[in-house]
Order: sequence, then structure tokens, then C-alpha cells
Amino acid sequence: MQKLLDWTLRAIREERSDFSWMEERRFDWTPLIRSAVEKMIAGQTVLLLTDSKRQWFGRYILGALNAPENKRPFFPVYPLEEIFPNLSRIQSPHEIEILEDMLEISFPNNYFFWYIGEGDTPYTKIVYRSEENFLWLLDEEIPGSFSLSASDPLLDIKLLQLYRLFVRTLEATLFDEI
Repeated sequence: MQKLLDWTLRAIREERSDFSWMEERRFDWTPLIRSAVEKMIAGQTVLLLTDSKRQWFGRYILGALNAPENKRPFFPVYPLEEIFPNLSRIQSPHEIEILEDMLEISFPNNYFFWYIGEGDTPYTKIVYRSEENFLWLLDEEIPGSFSLSASDPLLDIKLLQLYRLFVRTLEATLFDEI
């Protein structure tokens, strides 16, 4: 873990944009990114889900992560709302269990949710059911999540910076740099 923590600090400091806000937050970030990257490298599928205000960011991630010009292996990251268009209608615990059954059949090597958004949306009923998910929460702090403020005027920039750090960490792990 210390090696990843040190690498993360160097990566933050190497950024050309003002990323100093993340230096202290790296202690919250490192265990989460380690878990997510380990699962991805092991072949687990990532089901991306955002609240309505961050849909633009979800589309950005999906378009950028597996772009051919990255010249590296692609990762199985899919938008959950497109896989299951009735997602917004899921309400009861029983319906969530049926959805989970379908996902377990569809992704036998396992899967986890990458959720980006506010903590009080209907989707959080689904993503909070497991501590194994990768959560970037706005205005809510729960164990095992990375929290940001929705009222931060630099929120969009911070999301993009976090995405860049995520990709750099993923690639450094993939190419055995950390």
C-alpha cells in the first residue's frame, strides 16, 4: 500500500493542472483505487452508473477509457443504464435481487459498480448493497467511498482530474510500474 501511496503523491505532483487539493485526500483515495484496479486487472466487469447531473461525465469516461489511441488493452466498462434500460424503475429489494441475479449470470467473472453522483438517488439503493463498489459520492460520506462537494465551483475539473489519476493508476498497474 505504501508503494501505491508514494506513487500517487508523485502522480499528483506531476500533474500540470492545480491538483494540490488531492495531496491530503490521497489517503482516502488510495485504498479505493487499489481495490478497483485490482478487480479490473483480475477481469471483473465495471458497471458505470451516474446520477443525472453527472451523465456527461459517464459518457466522457466511456468514450475515453477504451479509446483505440490509448494503445493498451481495453477494459470491460459498461453503462448499466444501457444494459438494463428499466433500471430507474427498480424500487423494491426483491427487484434489486432479481437485477443482481441477472448481472451475476451475465458477468460470471464478477462485476462491481462504479457510481458517481449524489448519495440520495434511487440508484444508491443498488450500489450501497455492496462494500465492493467504487463510489465517488457528492455531499455524502460513507465508509469505502470518495466524497466531494456538489457545490464546489471546481467540481467538474476535480472529477476530470480524478479520472486522469484513475487511468494513470490503472495503466501503471497494468504495465507493472506499481
